[in-house]
Amino acid sequence: MFFQHIYDKTLAQASYLVGCQKTGEAIVIDPKRDVDTYVDIAKQNGLRITHVTETHIHADFLSGARELAAIMGATLYLSDEGGEGWEYEFDHVGLKNGSVISVGNLTLKVIHTPGHTPESISFLLTDKPASLQPVMLFTGDFVFVGDIGRPDLLEKAAGMLGTQDAGALQMYHSIQKFSALPDFLQVWPGHGAGSACGKALGAVPSSTVGYEKIRNWAFQYDDDQEGFVKYLLTDQPEPPTYFAMMKKLNKVNRPLLTEVPKQKKLTGEEVKEAMAKGIKLIDTRNKVNFAAGFVPDSLNIQGNNAFATWMGWFVNYEESFMLVADDAQIEDLTRKLMRIGLDNVYGYISDVTSAGVELAKSDVIEIEEFKTYLNREDVQVVDLRGVAEYNAGHIEGAVNVFIGTLPTNLGKISRDKQVVIHCQGGDRAAIGYSILAKNGFKNVKNYSGGINDWVNKSNPLETAMAEVAVY
Repeated sequence: MFFQHIYDKTLAQASYLVGCQKTGEAIVIDPKRDVDTYVDIAKQNGLRITHVTETHIHADFLSGARELAAIMGATLYLSDEGGEGWEYEFDHVGLKNGSVISVGNLTLKVIHTPGHTPESISFLLTDKPASLQPVMLFTGDFVFVGDIGRPDLLEKAAGMLGTQDAGALQMYHSIQKFSALPDFLQVWPGHGAGSACGKALGAVPSSTVGYEKIRNWAFQYDDDQEGFVKYLLTDQPEPPTYFAMMKKLNKVNRPLLTEVPKQKKLTGEEVKEAMAKGIKLIDTRNKVNFAAGFVPDSLNIQGNNAFATWMGWFVNYEESFMLVADDAQIEDLTRKLMRIGLDNVYGYISDVTSAGVELAKSDVIEIEEFKTYLNREDVQVVDLRGVAEYNAGHIEGAVNVFIGTLPTNLGKISRDKQVVIHCQGGDRAAIGYSILAKNGFKNVKNYSGGINDWVNKSNPLETAMAEVAVY
């Protein structure tokens, strides 16, 4: 058996290529959209991708299952579980609980494991020449290392009211199926630490059934269904707004994108004309470089591992947008955008000075200056972290406006007082500063060090006072 775990750090998303080396057949599970990765791996190892499948209708990334099947002429296998409203709207081989996919001498048995979504399935892999006992379980967003999939996404991100409670109950029953599996079975989930599909995902890429039964919080609620549901639904992170679009695009018969697009390099005049028409300019440079000089009205979304997630918060799928990015970085950023279906890139520039406009600068302050603004009636301190982060501990007097919802909550930000924003380590505050500047706020300072800096540099008495005030 050939096995390779492919991990996208930008979305904390795992996919898998598994092949039978005797027959040369291979299957890919939960592929990302830039599918050349799998084509190259298969070619390098003398395999043919003959089967493509996925564990559920994904919300956090745009699946490449159809692209990969089209390129390779492979058969597409998808869940037919979940009932009305959960049917894929394009041709595929339907899978039900107990269905078996044969890939050479390998078999993948389908287990219906609803909860995260109604149609979710897991795959139990047996390598028959080695053993008639199963060896791996591909769980998708069902069971993670140290956590389980959240059932509230459909309600919070897609507006499907009443689904989170039903999903939590389904999840309670699904983990009973998991508990009945052999302890030695390897568990390979669809996500790792950093994914918004759970709240406590571990950083280790895989686990075993036995280890999860001991360590994973979800298996500590024997005969306590109410306690399980309550814990599962509490303090889940805010789901990005683009999740609703992913649910739609992964279900419908959309146009396919079978190669990584090449982006047009724009002139300064083209950028100015486009911005005058309302086309957004997204500056992907490091927050320090952005603060030192940026094109007015541009947004700072750094091209790091969180780039796609924040783009999904602040750019909609109908609008074109431009990027500020180095030539060497543009392909990587394009791949990150592809993975959530943001394809309307108008073009890019690599040098902000080429726009031919006077650059603006961010007003970034250090901790000592920040302290001078605390506990003042003429100052509003705004914490841009998530609600759960804020509730776990915050600087006394700070109000909470989560960065993802800032554009729709500008009315909560004072236009009269001095505003000081911060987050955990500065990345979200950089986005926030650019959003406020674009919307005409003139009295904003960015305490870029954030909570990390506050905890590390405040003297013990100040830190203790803050903790007493916030917990």
